[in-house]
Amino acid sequence: MTDQEKQSLKLSLYKKAILLIEQRIITAANSMQNAQSAANEEEKSSAGDKYETSRAMSHIEKDMYAKQFEENKKELAVLQTINCNKLYDSAVPGSLVSCDECAFFLAAGLGKLNVDGKEVYFLSANAPLAKQLNMKKAGATIEFNKKLIVIRSVF
Repeated sequence: MTDQEKQSLKLSLYKKAILLIEQRIITAANSMQNAQSAANEEEKSSAGDKYETSRAMSHIEKDMYAKQFEENKKELAVLQTINCNKLYDSAVPGSLVSCDECAFFLAAGLGKLNVDGKEVYFLSANAPLAKQLNMKKAGATIEFNKKLIVIRSVF
């Protein structure tokens, strides 16, 4: 794979991560707004506590979505600081680590995604596996979940 192909692949992964996090932010914002609307529209009934319970549940739901909204905004801010245009020789944020069975993109914690027909695990820098991979180079090995992982390339 040429350097240009490596950079193109990393840019594709980076754009996918940005898009997914932006979608999560929009979804959380819409869900938060819907929960608030549901709480506002709840009519007081003669059943007594039913009204208060329903309003409380709507507020809990809104708070949950607000937390997701803030977490995704923080993750997006961190992701936007990562330089994916540079080719790295060791595993650091912005690098792609290829192993025999899988690849890891150290950028954002999005889990396993299929990008351009390739399965890639998107890891945040704080993920346990990312911490084990940190500063490792091609040829290094790590053990994760009682499995030996050999790093074939880093860029």
